[in-house]
Amino acid sequence: MNSGPYGAASLGANAPAPWRWLDVADVVERVVVLGLYANFAYRALVGFTEHLSLVTVLLIVSEVLPVILIICRGRAQAMSLKPLDWILAVAGTSAPLLVRTTGAPVPLLSLDVCAVIMLAGIFTQVSAKVVLWRSFGIVAANRGVKVEGPYALVRHPMYLGYTITHLGFLLSHPSIRTFVFYAIALSLQIARIMREEKVLMRDPGYEAYASRVRYRLIPGLF
Repeated sequence: MNSGPYGAASLGANAPAPWRWLDVADVVERVVVLGLYANFAYRALVGFTEHLSLVTVLLIVSEVLPVILIICRGRAQAMSLKPLDWILAVAGTSAPLLVRTTGAPVPLLSLDVCAVIMLAGIFTQVSAKVVLWRSFGIVAANRGVKVEGPYALVRHPMYLGYTITHLGFLLSHPSIRTFVFYAIALSLQIARIMREEKVLMRDPGYEAYASRVRYRLIPGLF
């Protein structure tokens, strides 16, 4: 999902695409996002009915919010039509869906600590979505710069939030399968960030923002 301060990356080509294609791409992306997040929200609701907790409540908020935002979001000034950008966006968003819990997990840390980690991650990603508001999307697009809230810490706080949440879940439900799928998801997010920023750096406003906020995803590392 576009976590950069533009709610996405800028144009994926040197010249703007015809408006008719941008309109078609915008509609297609809305349908994709609605499908993905409706699925997320449904799974969170099932988890809520089975395991009542603050974590599941916030997960529902986190996954229902994009459905609302994508319905009322504004029109993009520009959107990438590059197939690889779309593949990375959809794959990076849906990869965590492949994680399944099996058997009775033996947590690596106490469940309370894991819950705190997950709550921190959920709070970070929800905060990023709220700041993006009508600029939310998953495919690279230019919908205006955002620098408030968690965007003052890292340039892609939504991805950071998901990474923290995944870490908390992995610690509470450790398995090779979960580790592999979360590692794939993180790799896809990093690839998305690199492609987005390669284009975003063409914008003087983003370049100035990047000079103030040094790290893309993890403070002190990347």
